[in-house]
Amino acid sequence: MARIKGGMNAKKKHNRVLKMAKGYRGARSKQYRVAKQSVMRALTSSYAGRKERKRQFRQLWIARINAAARINGVSYSVFMHGLKLAGVDLNRKVLADMAVNDAEGFTKLAELAKSKVA
Repeated sequence: MARIKGGMNAKKKHNRVLKMAKGYRGARSKQYRVAKQSVMRALTSSYAGRKERKRQFRQLWIARINAAARINGVSYSVFMHGLKLAGVDLNRKVLADMAVNDAEGFTKLAELAKSKVA
């Protein structure tokens, strides 16, 4: 039986990596060995970045809720504790959106939280 060489598969693998490295500077987009290292690092960073983005959004929501709560005369921690005691089951994303777009609705929630804590 004839011997099968791996040139086609190697070429396909190289092209896949070089396509991912398109737009990189210099040898990183031209040479397979360098491109492979850059792509591996980029994929690792992008995975970590997707996790980091979730942390950053939560941080932003908390900052917005805290600012709106303090305008209504209550701190973030007291506000959240009051909502929990009142049985209000809204997540931080929704509360932050209310703080920005629905000030009077957020004020009612702040009053409710204050009354439950006091």
